[in-house]
Parts: sequence; structure tokens; C-alpha cells
Amino acid sequence: MSTYPVSAPLVTPFTAEKEVDSDALASLVDAIESRGVEGVAPCGTTGEFASLDREEYRQVVETTADAADGRVIAGVADTSVAGVRSRIETASRAGCDAVLLTGPYFHTENAAGGTERFLRAAVADSPLPVYLYNLPVYVGTELDPSTVAGLAEEDFISGLKDSSGDLDYLLTLARETSEDFEIYCGVDSLLVPALVSGATGGVNALANAVPEVFDAATAALAAGDVERAVTISQTAIAPLFEQCATHGFAPATKVAAASRGFLESATVRPPLVDLGADERAEVADAVEDALSVVEAA
Repeated sequence: MSTYPVSAPLVTPFTAEKEVDSDALASLVDAIESRGVEGVAPCGTTGEFASLDREEYRQVVETTADAADGRVIAGVADTSVAGVRSRIETASRAGCDAVLLTGPYFHTENAAGGTERFLRAAVADSPLPVYLYNLPVYVGTELDPSTVAGLAEEDFISGLKDSSGDLDYLLTLARETSEDFEIYCGVDSLLVPALVSGATGGVNALANAVPEVFDAATAALAAGDVERAVTISQTAIAPLFEQCATHGFAPATKVAAASRGFLESATVRPPLVDLGADERAEVADAVEDALSVVEAA
């Protein structure tokens, strides 16, 4: 593992008929692992986990675990404690290395302590290390840093992925948890600032498409070349990330990966909508530009 490990929250490839494409998923894992990512995370937000049924979830997790050489952290988010525990069991049986869990969504806590009770019940006796996922834009609430710190102190959790986009939140976590608590930045354009501020690594959607760019940025930081890392962040990662923010992370990331030849189909499931020709061209151009920055820097 490098000084700053980066994992890819895998997209879930679908056929033209919108069925899970296991062969394409395995091929994607191989393509990005061979280009620098050190882990993969199936069934997260970018993986359209909420659009998968129970059997498809198992299929994606098992395919990923079988194909991957690096660490596999499976998303296990669900609206019920029983649902989370079932997904943890599936991930464990598949041979995953850890799981990634958001706070409860749709029904959020109506009084202080509700989220913590949910999390404690969901991960009690987990056979795999648990990483929390702070994603307030979709979950509706932020994981309170004091709650996270308490769970970490009691060894319920091993780390956290933060996709809030709030560096103050990340810094607060770093202060309130021990040095061995792992903090991963989930906002691609903030990865370099987060690493400089004390994050462990990243779990970044665009590593599905341009793993070399993330490898170059983290390698530069590890070598003490902050200027190069910042240049890559600002001129390669940020513009491509803006495309994802504009067009949607799963649709744009799939198009970006397809433009590299990592996927044949960039189709998504409703309610997500496939990008049109103009949007696909914009994303593909941003991919080329990102790669050219790394080659020239």
C-alpha cells in the first residue's frame, strides 16, 4: 500500500438491456488496478447500489471480490438494521475485506442518539472491519464527529469516508480520533488538500476512469512535491470532477471510463439518465485533458 492509498468506488456496468454485466465489471477492476488504484468499493453511490435488487447486489459483490487483487470494501447501506446486517454477511461470504456504511436514510433520527443506535445495532459483531460513510447530501444528515469518535474509541469502526466536501469536518475528525483511525476523502477535487490536512487516502469516483491521475497526484505528495500534486489536482482532477458534478456521478463516470475503453456500455438505470452525445464528448475531452496534464507535468 502506498503512502496515500486511493480506492475506486466502482460503477456497476449494465448491458444494453440494463442487466448487470459481470464480465464488464471484472474487466473494469483489472483495468484500473493495473493502472494504480489500490482498492475497489462496489455497491456505493457511484455504483447505483440503490438500483440493485438483492440478487444483483450479491452478484456485484462476488464478482468484484473474485476479480480484485487489492482491498475490497463493499457498500452495505440500507434503510434497516436487518438489511445492513444481511449485506455485511453477503460481503463477508464473498471474501471482501471491509464494508462501508452510511447513516440511516429516508427515516432519519427524530431525536439525538437515533443514528448512533442504528449504527451500533447494524455493525455489532461484524465479521469485517467497518468504515462509515458521511454523505449528508443523500442521507439527509451529517454523521456527528463526536458520535464517530465514540464508535472509533470502542473499536466499532476502523475509519470513515467523507463526501461532505467540508474540510473543516475532516479536520475535526482528525483531531477527535486516534492516529490509527483512517479518514478517506470522497470528493475527488479535494483529495490533495485533504491529504495535506491529514487524511489517510481517497475513495474517488474518477479512479474508475483516470487511475493514473490519482496515482500521480499521491506519488507527488509522497515525494514531497506538493506543487506538482496541486497542479494535478487543479488542472486535471478538478475540471473532470466538475463534469461529474454537472452531469451526475454514475452517468459521467461511466462515460469517462468508456472513453478509456474500460467499459463498452455507459448505460445507467432510472431514475438516472444516459448522457447525450454532446455531454459524452465534453466528458471524453476532460478525460483526455486530465491525462495530458499528468503526461506533461
